[in-house]
Amino acid sequence: MPHHNPIDIASLATELTATLEANGIDAMFQKLEDSLRHSCRWHSLFDAHLLRARAALGLPLVGPVADADKAIKKKLDEETIAACREVGWKLFDEGQIASGWMYLRAAVEPHKVADKLSQIASQLLEQEESGADEEEYQPLQEIIQLALWENLDPALGIRVMLAAQGTCNAVTAYEQSVAGLPPTQQEPVAKIMIHHLHEEVFENLARDLIERELVDTNQVNEIKCRKGALVDLLASAGGLLNEESIHVDASHLQAVLRFARICTDSDDIQHAHALACYACRLPKEFQYPGDTPFSDFGVSSRLFYSAQLGKEADQAIAFFRQEAEQANEYDAPAAWDVLAVLAARINRPDEALSAILARPAETGTSQNSSLAATLPPLVELAHDAVGGEKLRAACIKRDDLITYAASLVRDCAP
Repeated sequence: MPHHNPIDIASLATELTATLEANGIDAMFQKLEDSLRHSCRWHSLFDAHLLRARAALGLPLVGPVADADKAIKKKLDEETIAACREVGWKLFDEGQIASGWMYLRAAVEPHKVADKLSQIASQLLEQEESGADEEEYQPLQEIIQLALWENLDPALGIRVMLAAQGTCNAVTAYEQSVAGLPPTQQEPVAKIMIHHLHEEVFENLARDLIERELVDTNQVNEIKCRKGALVDLLASAGGLLNEESIHVDASHLQAVLRFARICTDSDDIQHAHALACYACRLPKEFQYPGDTPFSDFGVSSRLFYSAQLGKEADQAIAFFRQEAEQANEYDAPAAWDVLAVLAARINRPDEALSAILARPAETGTSQNSSLAATLPPLVELAHDAVGGEKLRAACIKRDDLITYAASLVRDCAP
């Protein structure tokens, strides 16, 4: 946290005057900057650096410089950026994240800021775990603001929010800030949410089962050692299908299973599948319906993730096709998107292409699916499915000569 060394203002003023008279303007500014650095007065250091640069370049100490030579203005810009970097990083080191960002925003590449924020967050969270003072909470809040809400590193923002504020706030933040991002940015954040909730449910369930003597500590530790999942813990207790116990906020479970659809990594899919299996054994009053085609949320989620693990693939395709065929005008586009994405992910390009071509055009009231953005390019999908003729026939009906031409070229390519 900030700690300013005191300055004897009267004494320093006398020294600055003497330095100016003896050694000139630049030496006077150098002494001022050194004193401000020593006292950690970073905002004043920035001002002093700019004054020194203007004086050295023969510019007015205050006011606009529009009439200055281009080379002079370029040099002033370089000095300004250098001052921003020095002061911004120093403020970051003191935990003054928002103040530091004010200087670094235009002076440093975003990924470098994100890397520094990650380092600071790790240190602060370690201190928090060891019982550090509550004053460490403010920098964490400012890290969340920059990483998540200003999109510097959404995954970092969610990770810090989970540690500092808990699952409920992180779920809300994901829906407000992350869900509208491109899939490549969503996926790392969804990954964090999946693994966090899986660990939360696993630990809560394990504690409950041990207390009820349905499993022992050795069984739980054995599952952890082989990196088993929630389904393994459930299986060790017989599935818990006909009882009323619940070990997670059902709305959090449903939200994370929804976020997880964007993921393609096999480990993420495995953990999402485990959460879906847990959702299937929830008491009926906690099995909230989702949007089509996930109205039967537990079963549909299990099938969606199970198929991607090489299990229940035929059942999953049949289930989601039926959901799409029976969907109303509002739900149909998203339902066909889900079928297309699932078929593409499990290497059934012909079924994916058929789903895309069966998808009705969106209307003003249609529900859109962000999953569609994860599909391979349509022309590539048709080529893989040896379905170029099918695609081109659809293009003629839809007056889409661009895709028609692209498909012709793709199928002619070696």
